[in-house]
Amino acid sequence: MRLGALEAGGTKMVCAIGNENGEIFERVSIPTETPEITLPKLIDYFKDKEIEALGIGCFGPIDVNRDSETYGYITTTPKLAWVNCDIVGAFKKALNIPVGFDTDVNGSALGESTWGITKGLKNSVYITIGTGVGMGIMSNGKLIHGMLHPEAGHILMRKHPEDHYEGKCPYHKTCLEGLAAGPAIEARWGKKGVELADRKEVWEMEAYYIGQALVDLILVLSPERIILGGGVMHQEHMMPLVREEVRKQLGGYIKTKEMEDLEHYIVLPSLNDNQGIMGALKLAVDELELEK
Repeated sequence: MRLGALEAGGTKMVCAIGNENGEIFERVSIPTETPEITLPKLIDYFKDKEIEALGIGCFGPIDVNRDSETYGYITTTPKLAWVNCDIVGAFKKALNIPVGFDTDVNGSALGESTWGITKGLKNSVYITIGTGVGMGIMSNGKLIHGMLHPEAGHILMRKHPEDHYEGKCPYHKTCLEGLAAGPAIEARWGKKGVELADRKEVWEMEAYYIGQALVDLILVLSPERIILGGGVMHQEHMMPLVREEVRKQLGGYIKTKEMEDLEHYIVLPSLNDNQGIMGALKLAVDELELEK
């Protein structure tokens, strides 16, 4: 089976060709400009590749409700040029093949659950913490969709007692993204995270917020494993701090084997940064099966 995969990000679009086993044969990266400039380049890449289906993991918010008139659209994104862009429709019209569609972080969650560190688990959460915060949630073996898709990067936070920063999110100020994403770190401390590696107080505060969010997710969703990805988690000292915050903030309330082994419960991605593209391949497989 020959499949296309597109990881559609705010700064770049990664296009790849692969198969139903998650193997990637080739890939290219195309800068994200306006739809008028970028979409023709993406279509040109895929149109002669003889693919049977295409999977798209896309920045959002997006419309994933198949009964909606705007299914397959990028909707109220802060990337204004892409607001109300019918990205699925553009590829279907040009390529005339099935097109699977979901958020980029749901794609990463799907990649890891199909081939990675959450394979075999029915309930897991994938969180990316970088320029923004996104979450992909697997429940009973399926990605969660409802009214929309999870936007759990914007859950509201209790502020750290020593944090006087107002919050970066233009909608909520003190949501997880507003307090813990890369731009919030830079705005609070006056430097990018990579320049603050030796500042213990920076990462203790960061772990406080991430740990708080994980406690909320554990209590609401009861995942069997949590994956933390994104640029912020490239700080090697972050993971032990986050695990300790989870332990502290849960206060011993949950007693399970997972809570006794947080090193294997709260983990880093396992697919060498290919989880998004591999998840897009799985979206293509699932769409092909759906349309048979």
